Amino acid sequence: MTTTPAKVEEELLTVTIDGVEVDVPKGTLVIRAAEQVGIQIPRFCDHPLLKPAGACRQCLVEVSMPDREGNLRAMPKPQASCTLEATPGMVVATQHTSAVADKAQHGMIEFLLVNHPLDCPVCDKGGECPLQNQAMSNGRATTRFVDIKRTFPKPLKISSEILLDRDRCILCQRCTRFSDQIAGDPFIALQGRGGGTPGREVHATHGSQVGTFDADVLDFAYAGGHAPRVTDDGLSGPVQGEPGIEVGLSAGPIGVAETDTTGRPFSSYFSGNTIQICPVGALTSATYRFRSRPFDLVSTDSVSEHDASGSAIRVDHRRGVVVRRLAGDDPQVNEEWITDKDRFAFAWQTAPDRLEYPLVRDEETGELVETSWSEALHLAARGLEQAREAGGVGVLPGGRLTLEDSYAWSRFARAVLRTNDVDHRARPSSAEEADFLARRVAAGSMDVTYSGLEQAGHVLLVALEPEEECGTIFLRLRKGMLAGTVAVSTIAPFATRGTTKLRASLLPTAPGSEPGVLDAITPDSGEVAHAAIAQALAAPGSAILVGERAAALPGTLSAVERLADRTGARVAWVPRRAGERGAVEAGLLPGLLPGGRQVTDAEARVDAAAAWGVDRLPAEVGRDLPAILEAAAAGQLGGLLVGGVDVRDLPDPALARRALAAAGFVVQLEVRRSEVTDHADVVLPVAPPVEKGGTFVNWEGRRRPFGQVLVSHHLSDHRVLDGLAAELGVTLGSATLAEVHAQIGELAGWQPSQAPAPVPAEAGAAPVAGPGQAVLATWKLMLDDGRGQDGEPHLAGTAQRPVVRLSAARAAELGATDGTAVTVRGPAGSITLPLAVTTMPDDVVWLPENSPGSHVHEMLGAGAGTIVDLEVTR
Repeated sequence: MTTTPAKVEEELLTVTIDGVEVDVPKGTLVIRAAEQVGIQIPRFCDHPLLKPAGACRQCLVEVSMPDREGNLRAMPKPQASCTLEATPGMVVATQHTSAVADKAQHGMIEFLLVNHPLDCPVCDKGGECPLQNQAMSNGRATTRFVDIKRTFPKPLKISSEILLDRDRCILCQRCTRFSDQIAGDPFIALQGRGGGTPGREVHATHGSQVGTFDADVLDFAYAGGHAPRVTDDGLSGPVQGEPGIEVGLSAGPIGVAETDTTGRPFSSYFSGNTIQICPVGALTSATYRFRSRPFDLVSTDSVSEHDASGSAIRVDHRRGVVVRRLAGDDPQVNEEWITDKDRFAFAWQTAPDRLEYPLVRDEETGELVETSWSEALHLAARGLEQAREAGGVGVLPGGRLTLEDSYAWSRFARAVLRTNDVDHRARPSSAEEADFLARRVAAGSMDVTYSGLEQAGHVLLVALEPEEECGTIFLRLRKGMLAGTVAVSTIAPFATRGTTKLRASLLPTAPGSEPGVLDAITPDSGEVAHAAIAQALAAPGSAILVGERAAALPGTLSAVERLADRTGARVAWVPRRAGERGAVEAGLLPGLLPGGRQVTDAEARVDAAAAWGVDRLPAEVGRDLPAILEAAAAGQLGGLLVGGVDVRDLPDPALARRALAAAGFVVQLEVRRSEVTDHADVVLPVAPPVEKGGTFVNWEGRRRPFGQVLVSHHLSDHRVLDGLAAELGVTLGSATLAEVHAQIGELAGWQPSQAPAPVPAEAGAAPVAGPGQAVLATWKLMLDDGRGQDGEPHLAGTAQRPVVRLSAARAAELGATDGTAVTVRGPAGSITLPLAVTTMPDDVVWLPENSPGSHVHEMLGAGAGTIVDLEVTR
């Protein structure tokens, strides 16, 4: 197992660049050394996060080196500064001081422009294009080229989201290196490096070009004799059912699970990064293509809202409409990369079902009708007041809130509604998880960080698939794996695509068996793999990353704590939603107050009551989400206050629907209409992240503030709750971000309560499947049927196909093969999907939790660890 290498003192050496001496660490590239003294050398292929390629030759400089006698001797030709390491005594002359370097750079620009089209006015990159800029600063004023430029059919449809104009490509190889070195996906490759083949019935010869490994697109002959073509929609590229990457890349046949929804083997969650790092307009997005010019855009730094990564993004809008999002540059978090979901999935915030004005239910017709804010707040206040006296109000805020909004919800529940019946976890959860969060997460320090993961030595993943659930963690782990500074192990039913790209060691585990496997990870274990992992976790810096899915597997979180105590490994909890960590800090749990203080702690209640201006706070631990729904369905609660909750995400959607129907009074705070809206008596629209400022707290515990991008009349949750509290005669003090921040600042002075000692959770016997049955494993794919991706069909086209996974032995038992329709039956119904035979335990079946045609909680009425029935659909 890999351990963290000991830090060594950096060896410095001195080089001279344009007459300026600079000390740099050994191994520093000349182009980086020049940057340290403020000298900019033009470049296209160079990128600080990619390995050097020397492909574009634009960064040529004149270099002199001392010989054995110490005499300075010039190299015979200009050198590429992006691949040349600085050495002691080296003297470099850039274009600023060397006519040789200047002429070489002018010549390279001229060569690049020989075939490059002059279509800057219609190019998406026009106005922010390095080639444009450097053609002006380091190129010739006029062209000497008079012949016909090389052309290709365009655009080449790499995927439903990524389009390639090969005419513009300058072969810098940034996209190919990103796919190989960062994402690890078979996305795009450089071909034709031999200079091409004359005699083709196309213009000129086939020289080097970038594209997919597709025999049709690249005009390579293969058995079948397909000819180059352009599809009916004007896009050149592979279409459904035709050969694609497997023609020239795959070592074997590609299964249905490795293809996207078009049937082509393109499955990258990070492909949009290639658009951003492309130094010309060769790679474009189907979403943004021809939508705007960069100089028409207003840019605002922000933070992604789709997961708990806290990735920095840049939001560009034109005339009040967001037209694109780019990755921000934050070395401590996401470096310069984001997922395609963070990049392209923003249309949901302006979907047609967006709530624009407050709604109240008309007493005569029973329909929701628009009304004024004053009337809506008045009616909501009166209804909640009556519900509070008629059994109490259950509070379900959801997990997508900012820290400020979460704090306002927490204070509103305790100080206004006088209840601890509050739970932000709109997903499968447990009391065991609530105790774990109170002990290990609430008010905790940043023990595990992105940079720490990269150098961790060993990381164990429990109930977590980073590529699917937090892509930025996956990229950091892969970077560390390739550098040899971290090794990864995972406890899961099978090796996913992400597990394979991390070269992780797999401990195959059926859902429900995780506690036993975790307890078996000891140095003296008879299993070699278990003993090796235990030894690796005992090394300094090692970490255990546990996902939110562990809450649905009884005993797993307790076993994680026992393993951490045995080995000394650090533990980090990785939720899926952006607001979950902030919700824990704000006390949106039935037994937790803000600042990690327990509701059973009398001193904590007195402090909070004094700070909030109320006489007392409820002392009993409240109900969690399942208990709130059961109480509402039984008529034991007077009402519900609901935030961003998707019924299909809940562990029992049928119970949720009964609860909403039976609740005496329902108030909803939401961005868009949802299933909850159909049951609400008052609907109060709130602003999406793009229309408000706030702070997300990412999985590390790092606060990620962001500003408001668009001017809007919509209010954030904390402002709506402030007005609602005023109607109920309570001053919440959350009308502005400054007021909320002042209150949150007070939490820094509160000492967290002593967390209760862990109560061993009953793991129970591992589920055993009978004939024709299997244990259900399930999790969400990154690109699924979630409402956060609505309105972006191009992105949806790159989602993995929903499949059912079984082992080869179980498939043979059923008489099924790859692609056979298999039906999985649960208590509430069934799901039928094509089979993907997978190396996994024979008694396990896997389904995507929330993909088209596979909504596990709703359609099966089951969750991970449930015994389900299997049959082949003929």
